Amino acid sequence: MKIEQMNNNRVYLSGTVESVPTYSHETFGEAFYEVMLLVPRLSNHLDRVPVTVSEKLLTGGRFDIGKYVCIKGQFRSYNKLENEKSKLMLTVFVREICDFEEDMNPNVIEITGYICKEPTYRTTPFNREICDVLIAVNRAYNKSDYLPCIAWGRNAKYVSELTVGTKVNIVGRIQSREYQKHNESGEVLTRVAYEVSINKIIEEKQEGIILEGEA
Repeated sequence: MKIEQMNNNRVYLSGTVESVPTYSHETFGEAFYEVMLLVPRLSNHLDRVPVTVSEKLLTGGRFDIGKYVCIKGQFRSYNKLENEKSKLMLTVFVREICDFEEDMNPNVIEITGYICKEPTYRTTPFNREICDVLIAVNRAYNKSDYLPCIAWGRNAKYVSELTVGTKVNIVGRIQSREYQKHNESGEVLTRVAYEVSINKIIEEKQEGIILEGEA
């Protein structure tokens, strides 16, 4: 993998293992497992972040339930077929286990990518500004990860004015949130969405960085 593709998608998480590692898939004879990690916010709220980890990193009980683990990796997306419909799935792919740093924010993501869908700007009933934007981040072998991001306050207005194809640098955190959805029978289902909550965003152009927004 090229250095640029390593640096355009970087995640640091530290949290408590919530679930038993469950087999996900195999690539070139190497098995990968899915784990749910509970990651604290400064507000003491917990984000439930899905993590994909190689069997090679499961040794020594590192991912036993209740263990506190620190990881570095990349936030990735893939399409999964559910009820004959394609669904975008998100997970943190673990590249390495790292040492715990007490002064380190437990949830940091830095990505560089391109706006690939028109941003959606709205306000809440309490008049808080929000903007949703989908970012395409290049990966090796001509693949891309499509990462939903959300901006708040003055960042929301800033993002809403950016156009499809704009290259941006984003710093934030990975958050989980519950929402309700009605199925075809009218039943209300509780689902969990994962997204990047933007703290800082910088627009890039060929001549360099020209505009910046920060929470």
